[in-house]
Amino acid sequence: MPLRTTALRAFRILAVAEAFSWAALLTGMYFKWIAGTTEVGVQVAGPIHGALFVGYGLAALILWRVQRWPFLVAVLAGISAVFPFATIWFERWAGRRGHLSGAPTGNAADDLEPSRA
Repeated sequence: MPLRTTALRAFRILAVAEAFSWAALLTGMYFKWIAGTTEVGVQVAGPIHGALFVGYGLAALILWRVQRWPFLVAVLAGISAVFPFATIWFERWAGRRGHLSGAPTGNAADDLEPSRA
C-alpha cells in the first residue's frame, strides 16, 4: 500500500480517535476534580490521549509533506489537536477542500506503488 494511502487512512482514524480520547480524558478530569471521587479515568485516558495526540501530529506532518499541504493547512491541523473535538472538524474541513484526497502530487516517484516482485 502506498505511503499516501496509509497516511491518509491513519490520519482519518487518528482524528476521530483523538477526539474520543479527549472525551474520555475530560470525563476522567470531571471525576477527579469536580466529583472528587477517583483518579482512574485520568490515569487511564491520559496516556492513551497523549499517544493519540502524538500519532495525530506525526500523521499531520507526514501528510503536510506527502500531500503538499500549504503551511496554513498544516498549522490548522496542529492547532486542531489542542482543542477538544477539533480534529474531527479539521478532518471534515480538509476533506471537503481536497486536502485529504489521494490525488497525485505531480511527482511520479511519489505516486508509484511499490513493486510486488
